[in-house]
Amino acid sequence: MTVQADSNPASGQTPHDADRASASPDTTAGTEHTGGPATLRPAAATATPDTEPTSALPPPLRGIRVIDYSHFLAGPYLSRCLAAMGAEVIKVERPTRGDAGRAHPYFIGGHSGYFLQQNMGKRGLCVNVRDPRGLELMHRLVDGADVFVENYRPGALEKLGLGYASLAERNPRLVYCSISAYGHSGPDSDNPGFGLIAEAKSGAMAMIGVPGEAPPLFRIALADMYTGIHGVAAVNAALLGRVTSGRGQHIDLALYDCMVSIHEYAVQCYTLSGGEEIPVQTGHDLPESTVYGVFPARDGYLVITAQVDATWLRLARLIGGDALAADARFHGPEGRNTHREEILATIRAWTTAQPSVRTCLDALEAAGVPCAKVQRIDEVLADPQIQARGMTIEQDHPSLGRIRMPNLPFRFSGYEPPVPPVAPLIGQHNRDVAASLGYSGEEIEALTAAGVLYEEEAVVRLGAEV
Repeated sequence: MTVQADSNPASGQTPHDADRASASPDTTAGTEHTGGPATLRPAAATATPDTEPTSALPPPLRGIRVIDYSHFLAGPYLSRCLAAMGAEVIKVERPTRGDAGRAHPYFIGGHSGYFLQQNMGKRGLCVNVRDPRGLELMHRLVDGADVFVENYRPGALEKLGLGYASLAERNPRLVYCSISAYGHSGPDSDNPGFGLIAEAKSGAMAMIGVPGEAPPLFRIALADMYTGIHGVAAVNAALLGRVTSGRGQHIDLALYDCMVSIHEYAVQCYTLSGGEEIPVQTGHDLPESTVYGVFPARDGYLVITAQVDATWLRLARLIGGDALAADARFHGPEGRNTHREEILATIRAWTTAQPSVRTCLDALEAAGVPCAKVQRIDEVLADPQIQARGMTIEQDHPSLGRIRMPNLPFRFSGYEPPVPPVAPLIGQHNRDVAASLGYSGEEIEALTAAGVLYEEEAVVRLGAEV
């Protein structure tokens, strides 16, 4: 079947509402969403919305309702993951431009690929919460929710009547996840910030790049994505804890905290050395783990990992014969680290003497030395391994046609996540969501006419076409 942009639950009582009428979200199995979303098949070259579900078990988060009141990246990525696990996610935006991520490239046909990627699988609600009528609608929505996700500066939502204390008073079972630059405590908690700020302050950026040059940007949103996936873990843990406690709780995540926690070496290196060792820029390898780095070839670059004794001996025999393998100076990690520059020069001389990266890889793989080409994104998407794992998905967009997006890496033995509906238009599901909260058709029309509920023109056109 074809997955349309509006193939989330439609109108009236949602499956989630039906679940609540009979049991709590912690004990109910719930019911499947209507519309029959297709199944993602990891073994396929690209997952497409053209096959029926074959999952043996229900979605792990079926029956859980998530209110996504976040924007840009960390929060939307978190809620996208929850949607892929089976939660019903309602994306709440403000009139009239919606999530600021909609203005972020790459653009095609007036749509942001950035927004499409992080907000697939969600229903769209656009409401003015500064209007008392809009706030009342939001409160009704939260009263029946399990999770609330936001990533605004601490204190911003309290002013709107959407802070944790006020919402938890209405719904004590609510799991409320806040994401901010510095968290809700500490001297910097009121300061604004983005992922780049956290990456710079964390010490991670100071360790990458070539000595003497400005540290390069990561070119991936490391702080945001890492914080988002920590949010997924924390939300699921809080939902599990609620089974026995009967109460939700406030999760306070900071981009800065997450970037500091990512250090697997630098912090303990500094503390355990009594402050004498500070990891710094080293260029294209790790001085403490020779050989572990990037090497040039005639037509590109490759990485080689031969820091383990047995692997080093295989590499040494390949590039220098038995004489190099027998050189006792290079036996053991300390010896290789001490003579690092000589070893690296020998490897570079060998890689640049080969006709191509492919020739290097073939020889290294035959010798049993772990290696890989430094691939461009076009090469990644053409990689048979990525295709076999279903790491891209295809969706049918109402105006763009079929689009291809990155998949999530979750693989469950008894549940195959469906190809999700495309990200919603601004206010696409206003009427469905409001109706599920008990608003009549006349009340919904009045809220729309007053600008409390907002839907972009494309939604009106889409409705007319249906």
